[in-house]
Formats: sequence, C-alpha cells, structure tokens
Amino acid sequence: MMFCLDGKEVNTMSAALANRLEKIRERGGIKGREIAQLLGTTPETVSRWNTGKTEPQPDRLQRLLVLEWMIDELAEFYEPDEARLWFFSPHRPLGGDRPADRIQHGNADEVRVLLAQLKDGAYV
Repeated sequence: MMFCLDGKEVNTMSAALANRLEKIRERGGIKGREIAQLLGTTPETVSRWNTGKTEPQPDRLQRLLVLEWMIDELAEFYEPDEARLWFFSPHRPLGGDRPADRIQHGNADEVRVLLAQLKDGAYV
C-alpha cells in the first residue's frame, strides 16, 4: 500500500520497517551494524530495509519483530545505553553467553525467559 508524504509516494511497509528500526536504535541504543548482527544479515541490507529499497525475508522480519519486542521489555527497566549493554554482556542464566549471541543463533526463546525473569524480579 502506498500513501503520499510531502509529495512523495511512500510504501507503508517500508515506513513501518523504518519506524521499527528507528525505535530499536533509539530505545535500545542498538547501532545499525549491531541490528544487522542480531538479525543475521549485513548493515547494507538493514539500510536497504530502512530506505524501502527492499523488504526483509520472513525469517528476518520475525527476528526484527522479536528484537523490537525485547527492546520494549527492556525499556521498562533500562535507559538505551544500559539496554545495549544488557544485550551485549554475558549473563549467568545463559551460561555466560550474551543475549545478542543467543538471538543471533536463533535462540531468542532463551532470552525471552531471561526477560520474563527480569520482569518478575527473579533476575537482576
């Protein structure tokens, strides 16, 4: 679906993706190259998604949506820089792995469990 913005046609999917990527950067303090790392793609590909030149494959889109959800969960507890450190720091409940590594390797469910523990006050 297309709409006009300042005289330019904009694909609504492209606009939605750009908004979600910006939210991840702003609320999670995650840099563009780190977003690419977490989603298992290249910074150039993320840039193309951001500008509407291409859309993510279904598996990458799913990872993007999960990452956005995680950022929203962390934003309840941490400022963006702290949220970024949380993603890229080792955690004992993950056997010393970083949440970023688990997400990158398709094990986001383990990170979701850690976030649930954080929300329940069982892990800090």
